[in-house]
Amino acid sequence: MSKVRHDWTKEEILEIYNRPLMELLYDAATIHRKQHNPNEIQVSTLLSIKTGGCSEDCGYCPQAARYHTDIDGNDLMSVSQVKAQALRAKSSGSSRVCMGAAWRNVKDGPEFDQVLEMVRTINKLDMEVCCTLGMVTENQAKRLSEAGLYAYNHNLDTSEDYYKDVISTRAFEDRIDTIENVRKTNVTVCSGGIIGMGEKLEDRAGMLVALSSLNPQPESTPINALVAVEGTPMEDIKPIEIWEMIRMVATTRIVLPETQVRLSAGRTQMSREGQAMCFFAGANSIFAGDKLLTTPNPDVNEDMEMFKTLGLNPQQPFKKSAQPKTVEAKDSKLDSLGEKPKWTRPDHKIERNEAAKAKA
Repeated sequence: MSKVRHDWTKEEILEIYNRPLMELLYDAATIHRKQHNPNEIQVSTLLSIKTGGCSEDCGYCPQAARYHTDIDGNDLMSVSQVKAQALRAKSSGSSRVCMGAAWRNVKDGPEFDQVLEMVRTINKLDMEVCCTLGMVTENQAKRLSEAGLYAYNHNLDTSEDYYKDVISTRAFEDRIDTIENVRKTNVTVCSGGIIGMGEKLEDRAGMLVALSSLNPQPESTPINALVAVEGTPMEDIKPIEIWEMIRMVATTRIVLPETQVRLSAGRTQMSREGQAMCFFAGANSIFAGDKLLTTPNPDVNEDMEMFKTLGLNPQQPFKKSAQPKTVEAKDSKLDSLGEKPKWTRPDHKIERNEAAKAKA
C-alpha cells in the first residue's frame, strides 16, 4: 500500500483524489504512519535574500519585474544579515533555512560566491540549508553541495499541460533539467507546486504524475495554495476551499509515501482545524515566520501554540539525511566556469500575463 511507485497514471491519481473524504483520509493517514512519525513536523523558515526584479513572467508571482505590485525589492543580503536571521529562526524552533533569490537562473560571479558563503555559514549553525535560486547547471549544483547545501527547491508549479498557461519565459523541461543537475550531487530535492491557479483537477493529478515519476522522488514537496496578489495576472482568482487542500495533501501522501509534504503558501487562509486535518492526512512540514518571501504567513508563536494544542513536536535537523560537510572556499576543488547556459525561452504569449504587464 505504501510502496514507492514511479508509474502512477493520471487516472489512478484522480480516483484517489475523488474518493469519499473519510476513506481518503484513512488511506493517507495509514500510509503516513507507516513511513513517518505522525507527531513530528519539520519546520522551515523561508528567507528572501534578494527580492523583486525577476525577469520571468510567472503569473502568480509579485516579484516579476513586469508586473505592478507593491513589494519592496532589495539587493542581495549580506552574509551577516542572513546569519542573524538564521539564528533567530533556530531559536524559534526551525530546523531548516530556505534562502530564495528572485533570479531566473544562477549566474557565476560575486553574488553566487556570496550565496555559497551563506550556505557554509548556516550549515555550521547545525541547521539544514535549502536554496531556491532558479535554474542551476551541474557545476553550480556541485559547488552548492560542496558548500554544505542540504536541499535545493525547484517547484514544477503545475502539470506540464497547464504550465504554458502560467509561465511563458521558460519551459517545463527546464525545471526537470535543473532537478536532474541537483541529483548529480548529494543535495536532496524539494519540489512541489501551487493549486488554485485556475487549473483543472487533471492538472493537479498531472503534477503528481510528474513528481512521482522522478527517480528518486523528491525528499520534500511543498503544496501551496495560490495567494492572489494585486497587480499579478492572477489577482482576481478566488481562494480555494480548505477541502481542496486537504484532498491534495492526502493524495500527495499516498502517491509520494516517503516524501515530507509541506504546507506552504496559503496557511493564513486556513483555520487551525483545517491545518490539523492536513497534518492528519499526511502533511509533516510547514514554513514558519511572518512572511513567505513576499506573502503573509502565520506568526511563529501561533504555530507553536497550535503544535502544543495538537501534541506536535518540531523535528530535529538532519533526521532524514545526514548533515553535509562544508568545504571552505579556500579549499574548494571546484572552479567557477563562467557558464552562460541557454535555458529555454518559449515564444508563446499568455494573454492575462500580457494584460497585467500593460497596466499602468
